Amino acid sequence: MSLTFAEDSSDAIPLHVVSADGFDDWLSGLSERQRSWVVANGFKGTLGKVLVLPNENGMPDAAVMGYGTSAARSRSRFALARAQQALPEGNYRLVAGLSKVELDENALGWLLSRYRFDRYRDAVAPGAALLAPADVDAKRLEIIAAGEALTRDLINTPTSDMGPDALEEAVRDLAGDFGAGCDVVTGDALLDENFPMIHAVGRASASHPRLIELTWGTEGPTLTLVGKGVCFDTGGLDIKPPASMLLMKKDMGGAATVLGLAHMIMGLGLPVKLRVLIPAVENSISGNAFRPSDILMSRKGLTVEVNNTDAEGRLVLADALALADETPPDLLISMATLTGAARVAVGPDIAPFFATDAALAAAIRAGGTAAADPVWELPYHLPYEDMIEPGIADLDNAPRGGFAGSITAALFLRRFVTDTARYAHFDVYGWQPADAPARPKGGVGQGARAILQALPGLLNL
Repeated sequence: MSLTFAEDSSDAIPLHVVSADGFDDWLSGLSERQRSWVVANGFKGTLGKVLVLPNENGMPDAAVMGYGTSAARSRSRFALARAQQALPEGNYRLVAGLSKVELDENALGWLLSRYRFDRYRDAVAPGAALLAPADVDAKRLEIIAAGEALTRDLINTPTSDMGPDALEEAVRDLAGDFGAGCDVVTGDALLDENFPMIHAVGRASASHPRLIELTWGTEGPTLTLVGKGVCFDTGGLDIKPPASMLLMKKDMGGAATVLGLAHMIMGLGLPVKLRVLIPAVENSISGNAFRPSDILMSRKGLTVEVNNTDAEGRLVLADALALADETPPDLLISMATLTGAARVAVGPDIAPFFATDAALAAAIRAGGTAAADPVWELPYHLPYEDMIEPGIADLDNAPRGGFAGSITAALFLRRFVTDTARYAHFDVYGWQPADAPARPKGGVGQGARAILQALPGLLNL
């Protein structure tokens, strides 16, 4: 589904955006007939309220959306997107005294609101289309929206059509769109190429495990993105209860998010050498499934005791991170739907992240604010290192006790990169549990726009 701005401006309907405190001034500038209509309909600039102003023939002459108070807006991203569903079909031209940041956020929100997952049934986008506001970079926003749509499509697709083989095909399609390279190591070849933990987690599935690598760009600083591609997670032999398994098609949300981000980077032509690594597996159950108490050898040479087969994501990421670290990039980022503890800590709307230095963390936080992509830094709390050291092996994949689960998982992953690496890890949810402005219920990207916003400063682009 194309998420683009309208092109035909000949019959565009003015769409006024009026805050609650600016309502009286706006009302005074209307004709007497229009003022009477606004008053009769009780419109006062309340956030999200929409009113169409008819002409003498009853056809839309203009429309107005309430922008509310600053306090109300602080509780809702993408305020303008609220208007889209309520407006009649047509092209609209924004009339608003918004700042550049507000224009960018609301124009992007309008595009993102047009997303519909239509693979399995007809789903028509809203009929209200927006002309690109004069002060925004329309092409940039359309590329960002397209990257987000890719992420949403991948997450929303069930594993029957988005197993490791289909995820590989999606990466090859993306590579083909931008002239990127794509290499894949599959099945038992993972053992020959020294990716033992990716193989161990995925070997029980009928769809072979694999490591997918996309490369793009020949000049500039190096950026490596690693995304968890667990296309379905039964929990393995430590099987999940049914309620916990219902959303496990989204357990490849980290892979989906880095692919959406890669689409943005390549579409915008950022001058970087990009590498994307995706360990793609299905954590299934069969006679050759890896077991609780197994000790696995990793690519890095560290041994890992498996105390829960449902903590498999960090295992496959570890081998991919070790590979990434062998040719250290200027910036390394991993993204994964890794722990329920992260959701308990910050809920479904915020992407927690960990960063190895203060400047990196500050840039990501600032990027999240500027891009309306909320993030929150959690600490690499070194005193918790003891929790991931079981004694019988170098590392424990699932420390007992349940405390600080997101932090211990991040500390586990950090063991697979050098101490000098500039590295950030995101523990994303990848799912919108209920409809919200610009975010229909279902798969959603988190953290990608924050990273994209931060990259120019982080990599001196």
